[in-house]
Amino acid sequence: MPATVLVLPGIGNSGPLHWQTLWEQSHPDFVRVHQRDWDNPVCADWVAAIEEAVRRARGDVVLVAHSLACLAVAHWAATPHSPVKAALLVAVPDPDGPNFPVQASGFGGPPKRPFAFRSTVVVSGDDPYGTPVHAMQLAAAWGSNTVCIGDCGHINASSGLGSWPAGFELLSQLCD
Repeated sequence: MPATVLVLPGIGNSGPLHWQTLWEQSHPDFVRVHQRDWDNPVCADWVAAIEEAVRRARGDVVLVAHSLACLAVAHWAATPHSPVKAALLVAVPDPDGPNFPVQASGFGGPPKRPFAFRSTVVVSGDDPYGTPVHAMQLAAAWGSNTVCIGDCGHINASSGLGSWPAGFELLSQLCD
């Protein structure tokens, strides 16, 4: 993959069996963007970390965001930012939904304007953190392609996807 891939986990970071971690293990050139506080996230801090990582990266940059990091990408994309080639946004949560983490601050009201880069939003039919309708509405507002993968929960380690080859193929398409 010629692009620099920045991995953006959601709240709590991605554990050892999460597809993001498995991708990093298989591709040591992938770079995880670390957050100051994984468990009590503040959107402005996460946005700043994304910008810092993109600024430091070389060549074309592709973002791979899961869950809360998808909302951070939307907030980042709505501000002046360094350029990226594309983003894969997986399991976009609903900040107004009943299961949204109360300790997450500032992620509400995700901007609804087209991104200046290509993007794909991956949607599960039974995600407990956001409905397919919500994810598809945001994808449409962002100008993103939408890929529905059936009922796969929150598309995380608990979903049993392992290294999620179909997701990696979506990433490969964005990197080309």
